[in-house]
Amino acid sequence: MHRCIARLSEQPRHHSVRCLSFPVRKRRALRSAFPVLQQHFVPIQQHVYEANLQNSNSCSKRYAELSEKVRKGGGESSIIRHTQKNRKLLVRDRLRLLLDDEDFLELSPFAGLGLPYGDIASAGCLTGVGRINGLWCVVIANDATVKGGTAYPITVKKQLRAQEVAIQNRLPCVYLVDSGGAFLPLQSEIFPDKNQGGRTFYNEAVMSAMKIPQVSVVCGSCTAGGAYIPTMAEETVMVHRIGTLFLGGPPLVKAATGEEVTPEDLGGATLHAKVSGCVDHFASEEKDAYDCTRNIISTLNFQLPEEEEEPARRRAEEEPLYSSEELLGLAPRSYNYSLDVKMIISRLTDGSRFQEFKASYGTTLVTGFAKIYGHLVGIVASNGQLLHEAALKGSHFVQLCDQRDVPLIFLQNTAPAAAPTLTTTQAETNSNCLKAQGSMMSAVACASVPKITVVIGGCHGADSYAMCGRAFDPNFLFMWPNARVSITAPDHASSLLPYDSKQVGDVNRMLTEESSAFFSSGRLWDDGIILPQHTRKVLADCLDIITQQQYQMSTEKAHSSLLRI
Repeated sequence: MHRCIARLSEQPRHHSVRCLSFPVRKRRALRSAFPVLQQHFVPIQQHVYEANLQNSNSCSKRYAELSEKVRKGGGESSIIRHTQKNRKLLVRDRLRLLLDDEDFLELSPFAGLGLPYGDIASAGCLTGVGRINGLWCVVIANDATVKGGTAYPITVKKQLRAQEVAIQNRLPCVYLVDSGGAFLPLQSEIFPDKNQGGRTFYNEAVMSAMKIPQVSVVCGSCTAGGAYIPTMAEETVMVHRIGTLFLGGPPLVKAATGEEVTPEDLGGATLHAKVSGCVDHFASEEKDAYDCTRNIISTLNFQLPEEEEEPARRRAEEEPLYSSEELLGLAPRSYNYSLDVKMIISRLTDGSRFQEFKASYGTTLVTGFAKIYGHLVGIVASNGQLLHEAALKGSHFVQLCDQRDVPLIFLQNTAPAAAPTLTTTQAETNSNCLKAQGSMMSAVACASVPKITVVIGGCHGADSYAMCGRAFDPNFLFMWPNARVSITAPDHASSLLPYDSKQVGDVNRMLTEESSAFFSSGRLWDDGIILPQHTRKVLADCLDIITQQQYQMSTEKAHSSLLRI
């Protein structure tokens, strides 16, 4: 993303890159006095709030259980072998040494749970965005306690998504490599196709050409296809006695040639730093490697604001008038338990202020401007069925934000599918709605501004596309634990099947099981499940991450250059 130099149309067409137009110098934002949303609870809403709260507490308990499970990685015995026998740090300890602080936006921590081939905790790798020397960076770190760092199909998918986040937001990318290569029994789902293993290396080359910096740390085994990650990165650090890098290890050498060789002699840090030149920096121990990586990041050509400026800006922003904890009672148990979405908006925005757009038209969709930690955003929020008027309003507002370079935040809660068409009038209504929704989909797909989607309720059918679902490539997409994702809402299969079909019951049971947010997140259909009360902080971090590109000084590329020996 260029700082003001290039528009989206000038980017390569095969990359989904979002661009904001920034002035060359930092200027003071326009003053705003958006109206305050008065969204107090009334007694008639109490039973809905309590039902939602009970469901949210149940979902939060499940969230806590899974969080504890993935934090244990591959289990106690694997952790002992990793730390005592192999003398390596755990992946989260590595991140503590690498990052400035604990402020790490982890992506899809539940990926890999509940898959047909078993539970792969965190898909065998941690990915996320954290600050290194004040600079937001994407981190992709293998967890060798999970299946020895072996890459499963879900591992590859998670790594590719992290690279996509780096590309979309022009974020430096740091790889902490500790992997035994691909899981061979599933090679057909890892190796051959466009968005499988080889895409990782393709992305590395393209990111380098786009001047998106990449640094690799070899802090463990780096075998077979995994060996290309550090050799294609712009700078690589390797840890003595711990890191190894080769296409085939000592057992393969012995089987092929009969020669016995140690891992260190075959592909250790001394060999690659002094002989092969595959790595650029030799580290005697892991801590030195992360110190070296932090120093490398400090050489990147970014000019960040003064250190005191950012905390001061955040302190100056108004907190919402209502407690974020109340979002637990506003997270809908089902669509029938949804309250006015303005109640949610008022608990996310600075000072609970919101400048509504077309307030009296198409009221089943709420659109308007607000600020979140000082960032001006356009909000598009589901407030009922996405009818003809609502979709036209949404299309208008999305194009307006695109014209003004205002990031979009979608709060998605899709209404269940409409009943089958039975009358001519209903058919005409459905046709008009279809055309309007198509217009909104086009507006969302073609808008070049950053987009962040939070699924606060249902994510079903075509409405989810118009509200920037996963297929429409938002910069980030998060889900609340109560959310559901499926082609139609559970218990509404009859809208897609013949009325007297015997399959209706079976399909409804399948939808109930497979629409869960945890089922969805296990398959990486989102960037993670977040608790409702944390949404404002997560949105603020995402907006900070997205806008960091304005501080990169060198973004134009005159021609490709050879970066490795």
